[in-house]
Amino acid sequence: MGSVEVLAVLLVLLVIFRNPLGGLISAPILQTWTTVFVSVMVQAVPFLVFGVLLSAVIAVFVPRSFWAKALPRHPALAVPVASAAGVVLPGCECGSVPIAGSLIRRGVTPAAALAFLLAAPAINPIVLAATAVAFPNNPEMVVARAAASLIVAMLMGWLWLRVGKAEWIKLPHRPDLEGVSKMQAFWAAARHDITHAGGFLVVGAAAAATINVVVPEAWLQTLAEQPVLAVLALAVLAVLLSICSEADAFVAASLSQFSLTARLAFLVVGPMVDLKLISMQIGVFGRRFATRFAPATFVAAVLVASGMGWVLL
Repeated sequence: MGSVEVLAVLLVLLVIFRNPLGGLISAPILQTWTTVFVSVMVQAVPFLVFGVLLSAVIAVFVPRSFWAKALPRHPALAVPVASAAGVVLPGCECGSVPIAGSLIRRGVTPAAALAFLLAAPAINPIVLAATAVAFPNNPEMVVARAAASLIVAMLMGWLWLRVGKAEWIKLPHRPDLEGVSKMQAFWAAARHDITHAGGFLVVGAAAAATINVVVPEAWLQTLAEQPVLAVLALAVLAVLLSICSEADAFVAASLSQFSLTARLAFLVVGPMVDLKLISMQIGVFGRRFATRFAPATFVAAVLVASGMGWVLL
């Protein structure tokens, strides 16, 4: 039984048991869970589709020779160039994961592709514009977010050059794209990536919704009164909430009981490490990669955001 058959069976069961299920979902806690789950999916899916389509374009229509010309030959120099390239991609982390996987397939050094993966969701024009709107009285937040995110992306790229191992990245097998028309190859690559990334996105969104309904709000108020714990609390909250980078600035602005530095940590960590992103990284790059890369990125993001907040905020 394939995925289509499983989906069909689930839809039939939902129709048959719609009345008892409706009664269960009417409970307040399940209504909250459903609202959070749907909101994460609605925010993420358009950008996931954008990233998957762009990934397929890179895989099929962009020749391998292009990347050899576009990026410096030396991997250490390719990292900052790839990080800065994130400025031109109007998307979020949901789209950057499949794009980074496609870049690695096309011969881009993993360090550069991973630097792009981290930078693109945080420093693209849409995200920076949203941050400026969310913090109209604190324009320095835009500069701090862009600078801190760019620094973290480059640091993680260079760190991968030092300690990263090729066997940690295990890209799922794609269907053979040779010997078919470009459009057939394009749709085959797109279907493959949406199946892998999309499935893990659902898992991550469900986990984020569960966390939202079990963490008491009173805990946040207590933590906000301790500067160091406030930074760590909002960094962890960013991981758990899994908000799309186009919307996280408005959530951060609403957490007015926390300092600007703590809210900066929320904005830097979120697009780089959250539940849905970790799930998608497992699906695209493999579990061995995600269990090493995500914790290291979290530590780097918290430290850099704290330093940038101390300097600029």
